[in-house]
Amino acid sequence: MKADERGGDNRHIRHALTAAVRGRVSKRAGLRPVPEDLRIDGKVCLVTGANSGLGKSVAVDLAGRGARVLMACRSGHPQAGEDVRRLSGSAQVEMLKVDLADLDSVARLCDELKSRAPRIDIAVLNAGLILRRARRTPQGFEVMFAVHFLANRLLVDRLLAEGLIVPSAQVKETPRIVLVASEAHRSAGPIDFNRFGAFVDYGLRDAMKHYGMSKLHLCTYAQELSRRLNPSGEVRVAVHSLCPGPVATGIAREAPAFLQPLIHPLMSLLFLSPEIAARPVLYLCCAEEMGRRSGAYLHVMREKRPSPLARDENAGARLWAASEALLERRSLGSGVSGPRPSSGPGRGPL
Repeated sequence: MKADERGGDNRHIRHALTAAVRGRVSKRAGLRPVPEDLRIDGKVCLVTGANSGLGKSVAVDLAGRGARVLMACRSGHPQAGEDVRRLSGSAQVEMLKVDLADLDSVARLCDELKSRAPRIDIAVLNAGLILRRARRTPQGFEVMFAVHFLANRLLVDRLLAEGLIVPSAQVKETPRIVLVASEAHRSAGPIDFNRFGAFVDYGLRDAMKHYGMSKLHLCTYAQELSRRLNPSGEVRVAVHSLCPGPVATGIAREAPAFLQPLIHPLMSLLFLSPEIAARPVLYLCCAEEMGRRSGAYLHVMREKRPSPLARDENAGARLWAASEALLERRSLGSGVSGPRPSSGPGRGPL
């Protein structure tokens, strides 16, 4: 490994550990987790990246509260579905296969959802990853850009267009979209719309930079989606985002071998377990007050504002238009064209 790459990786680890320590030692009062006996019987929940870690813990909890849970995972992972059924005590758990790095696979998931579910009441878009080096998706995009943002944009577009997410002003019927982002979005500079979506080759030194940018795309999208779906201020679809904090899952998978003996003990000591990290996700999914609001951002169990860049309405509108153009080009190139969401008042077409 080159010396500069090793330095970049060490910075990556330092960022993660610093965030973990801050989260552990903070004494500020936060939101209270939703009660264990709160039920959501009859709700249909979609959870991406649900085969392990945070997504799996969220799936277990939602199923245990009476929801029908659709677990969307990269390779199906039937054992994960069996685990969720066993741990939740619910048989209302189904596995769906999707590779969020492949937009054609996302489109196939949407096709399958149409035949499997009458509606989606709660969509938890959780899947994510950190790469050491740039990789291309089948459509030519950088993988973190596609997985963290563009796949979610396509998925939500289709769910809205095909009537699986049905806006409603009745609090108990208001659908929720919960996007798992990261505090790393604050480290990113302004979005470069002149090169938006263009593949950039990077190595270990710049991996965290591109991770933060992909999460800025996601946070900006969450704010813009909330504005477009609720233009009058009346909440008809509750759109929220969050950073669950540092989670002891697969973050170290791509770390160099010489760091592995150090990382795993520190993660066990300082990072949050998936069960603890799931609490803010479940709060946004289940707490009644979060069905009355839209556009909230949580960091662990504390509400705060996303970065000024993520809240910028001009950037949100430009992100919307630029990503829509990318998806339209993808549809033309693949010969696939799904229905588009109908126009919404105030900010142009959805």
